[in-house]
Amino acid sequence: MAAVGAPTVPACVTKVALNVSCEHLLDMDTFSKSDPLCVLLMNTSGSQWCEIGRTEVIKNCLDPKFSKTFVIDYYFEMVQKLKFEVYDIDSENHSLKDADFLGELECTLGQVVSSKKLTRPLVMKDKRPAGRGTITICAEERTDNRVVEFEAAGRKLDKKDFFGKSDPFLEFYKQTATGWQLCHRTEVMKNTLNPVWKPFRIPLQSLCGGDVEKSIKVDCYDYNSSGSHDFIGSFQTTLSQIQQGSQTYAAEFECINSKKKQKKRGYKNSGVIIVKKCKIVKEYTFLDYIMGGCQINFTIAIDFTGSNGDPNTPQSLHYINPQGYNEYLAAIWSVGNVIQDYDSDKLFPALGFGALIPPTWKVSHEFPINFNPSDPFCAGIEGVVQAYQQCLPQVKLYGPTNFSPIINHVAHFGRQAVQQETASQYFVLLIITDGVITDMDETRRAIVNASRLPMSIIIVGVGGADFSAMEFLDGDEGILRSAEGEAAMRDIVQFVPFRQFQNCPQEMLAQSVLAEVPGQVVGFFNTMKLRPPHSGTPVSDLSASAPPSDVS
Repeated sequence: MAAVGAPTVPACVTKVALNVSCEHLLDMDTFSKSDPLCVLLMNTSGSQWCEIGRTEVIKNCLDPKFSKTFVIDYYFEMVQKLKFEVYDIDSENHSLKDADFLGELECTLGQVVSSKKLTRPLVMKDKRPAGRGTITICAEERTDNRVVEFEAAGRKLDKKDFFGKSDPFLEFYKQTATGWQLCHRTEVMKNTLNPVWKPFRIPLQSLCGGDVEKSIKVDCYDYNSSGSHDFIGSFQTTLSQIQQGSQTYAAEFECINSKKKQKKRGYKNSGVIIVKKCKIVKEYTFLDYIMGGCQINFTIAIDFTGSNGDPNTPQSLHYINPQGYNEYLAAIWSVGNVIQDYDSDKLFPALGFGALIPPTWKVSHEFPINFNPSDPFCAGIEGVVQAYQQCLPQVKLYGPTNFSPIINHVAHFGRQAVQQETASQYFVLLIITDGVITDMDETRRAIVNASRLPMSIIIVGVGGADFSAMEFLDGDEGILRSAEGEAAMRDIVQFVPFRQFQNCPQEMLAQSVLAEVPGQVVGFFNTMKLRPPHSGTPVSDLSASAPPSDVS
């Protein structure tokens, strides 16, 4: 059943891909160079900046070329203010709190789109020049949602490390009117001359502008932690040539180091790059999934621990003032009003945790706030609000603050849905809480397990507590791992402190909270190769030479 009431997209919306690079950044590290990362923020309301995304961190580099591309919606009729902030990352968890600020650029998306390539000086917060630092943003309309799936390996690459072999990685470049533009960087394979990289995807438009005969450059490097990577070799080809070669067994390309070729007699190559798979597939968008019948199942979890304070006193976060307001209600209304459009039956399970509940008065960390375990659903956001208001005087706030039971509760349904043959079900858990998690190890383990399921977790922090633990769970600051070291398959947690939006329009909180959900939905279903329920186009080979309009 298709989602009822799903928002429609204005006819004038355009997808724009932004590629970022910097030069001459400030060197903030004493014994090495800076480790830059770029954060993109957007402001459409005039008062509040919302984070759109972050690039990868590039170690020991003052002239970074970021491979991660920002894809955002461009509305001709709106002024969309952008802010690019560059930081030197100093902690393993990529926290911006511990990072040195290297400079920023404020501009509008319209300026970037009209320039196609915009280069500006970076400035500090007080508008002083950030040394000689500059930032360049390249914009490209994203009209083609096909991607190229690659499986690549290397054979007999040059040995570059004195005490080991090499740590090779690849960089793919697109040919543009102004030179080669980085479009993808693979992972680094440690201590091997015969690497096998994990499968990866590159948007067809980013790679060759949709033209399979356009030149592609591939560079191979040996990674060094100093940031001065050793060049192994390079080759140029076209997507058409790669496809033809990989149709039989594999396409093979000699890695050529031109300096070695000039100096060394009898030089053949610096190894061979093997492309075992080169497949063009359609990558469905969030709207493809929603309009194709994917059901977003929304669950709300509310913190009833004692640290919230006595609900009968105005100091409590659960105190409902004469205007019928508290921060919990504001978060429920703001986020729920947006996401309920994507839920066709408008029935939401609402759960509480950390309270003593009747009739046994034992602490529970996953109880239905309507006290009906067989039917925990509330009718619409209004029903959730009503159930919360009726529940509050019936429970005793207690503790501790355990997240894992709630996460595992929703993950149980996600685990059932993972057997689906199409992208028919996705689960979003909204946790509204006032503070410190007491079961951090169990919560980390639950999130890592949930990262393999069709599931996202949104955490809204109310009150003024220390939310550093919540920020740690948000995978924006590095790959989340369980206490045992197991890595999350993908970032599924988004944390937003409510008080940053207290004086802003309600929709600003919803926009920030829900910013990452579409990408998480698309990322999961594309990884699992699941198409929308009502889509007639399977995820399969498509003709690369066909124009985008020919792709159903």
